[in-house]
Amino acid sequence: MTVESATSKSLPTRLPTLNSQLARAFSALIAFFLIGGQSAFAEQPFAAATVIVYNKTAPDALELAKFYAQKRGIASDHIVGLTCSLAEEISRDEYDSTIANRLREIFKAKKWWTTRETEDHREAVMMTSIRFVALIRGIPLKIRAALEQYPGDHRGGGPVDDRNESSVDSELATLGYFTPQISGAMVNPYFKSFKSVDQLEDSAVLLVCRLDAPTAATVKQMIVDSLAAEKTGLWGRAYVDSAHGPSAGYEVGDKWLSDIPPELHKVGIPVVFHSPVPGIFPEGYPMTDCALYYGWYSPNISGPFTRADFRFVPGAIAMHIHSFSAGTLRDRNATWVGPLLSRGAAASVGNVYEPYLQLTTHPDILNDRLLHGFTFAESAYSATDALSWMGVMVGDPLYRPYANWIQIESEPAKLSTWKFYHDFAARNFSSNAAQYRAAARQAASRARNCPMIEDLGLMEAGDGNFAAATSFFGQARTCYSSRDDILRVIMEEAETWNKLKKPKRGLDLVRTALRIAGDAPAASVLRQVEQDLRGVPPPLPGASPTPTPKVRVKF
Repeated sequence: MTVESATSKSLPTRLPTLNSQLARAFSALIAFFLIGGQSAFAEQPFAAATVIVYNKTAPDALELAKFYAQKRGIASDHIVGLTCSLAEEISRDEYDSTIANRLREIFKAKKWWTTRETEDHREAVMMTSIRFVALIRGIPLKIRAALEQYPGDHRGGGPVDDRNESSVDSELATLGYFTPQISGAMVNPYFKSFKSVDQLEDSAVLLVCRLDAPTAATVKQMIVDSLAAEKTGLWGRAYVDSAHGPSAGYEVGDKWLSDIPPELHKVGIPVVFHSPVPGIFPEGYPMTDCALYYGWYSPNISGPFTRADFRFVPGAIAMHIHSFSAGTLRDRNATWVGPLLSRGAAASVGNVYEPYLQLTTHPDILNDRLLHGFTFAESAYSATDALSWMGVMVGDPLYRPYANWIQIESEPAKLSTWKFYHDFAARNFSSNAAQYRAAARQAASRARNCPMIEDLGLMEAGDGNFAAATSFFGQARTCYSSRDDILRVIMEEAETWNKLKKPKRGLDLVRTALRIAGDAPAASVLRQVEQDLRGVPPPLPGASPTPTPKVRVKF
């Protein structure tokens, strides 16, 4: 999935890089939170800037639209019904006649847009009161490639400019440009932005998400869980799943994923970054309390997610990078996005057709904006380079899982462990790793905070301090009471002993664990770890997915 030469649609121009602004904003937000100030994001009237679009011919669609409007306080006159196909994939003509043209008429008739005619006799949006669009289950998902010449379109050469298929959602994000150019990708003016979308100068951009899943019941649960997580907090562990070692063409995606754990450590979210055996997290891996998941690169749902007993923490956000991760949302076992939502995630992002790696949503930016209190829609679109392309953002566009960490209601006792770690990290995280971890260990030991102790061990192991890591893991192992948590830490400790060139210590630990594991799904993973420690080669893997063509996109 990387990138040689191609241009993209010239509308609009790219915003400048905001690295320095990001650093300043992060410091300011942390200071603001620590004095107990109300989050600025929480006060913005985004419900009034949201339109809900449903398909009149789709069963349950109007009910879902009204349910979401009621839960978010969105006015009933912001619910728009269209009559369009029930198929997930439609033609360009169907998109224009039943979706795009009708929505443009409605936006102007309701005066949500103020438009004018440009010098080249095209319409342009000068002012808007709408920034978010929530597409309800039943609205078509993707637009197949148009083989005939489209009026006003200019197809270019190369792997990007010669293509005109796209997701309905990403195409609607550019609705306000009134452009006949459908080939190629349009540069997203909100990409890498650290501003609230209502501060964006470009009035034409819409942040389009969809409330969609294999069943209507799942969509309702996504809405309910998002609201509950905003109220009581999204607490749990993050899992970052990178199946590649160094390999040509995949370095960009691997870096996106490797940049996530340090940011989570800074705010006290425990994170497991790797699999204890080669490949993505295996089926038996004890993935407990999963609140965040970022991974790649497998074509279909796999690993722990295939187990009947797996469930995400309510409100969880999950993303697996793959070219066709959202090729359908109607099958709970096909591709990734639909299955992740069916297993309890409240939001996900994916692609309906081949996007090329550089033009897919960047998980590191998505994670960063979520942690800074942005909405799901703002976070996903600021992490996506291209519009009029292949991406879909599935979830409540207004969902802000981390906007009000300080202003959270009294949480149930079982959640206090997670909040304790967050509060400690937010107040004490330091660039002096040794000093911070010593203080954190004292605090975690006094509080008997098992996830915090395990996470400190993972931080030490990540820095190559393997002796210190084994000490943390040994403490965490005796701290936990849950079998799955204990077995996961044993895997981590055994791997660390191996890196200390003491595989026998790891083998003894794993063999003891196997005697008590019983019928735990993790037993199969422990046996693989045992073989690795003994130096037994793993079985040859099956055929891997065809890598996405290498293409370099120039904007």
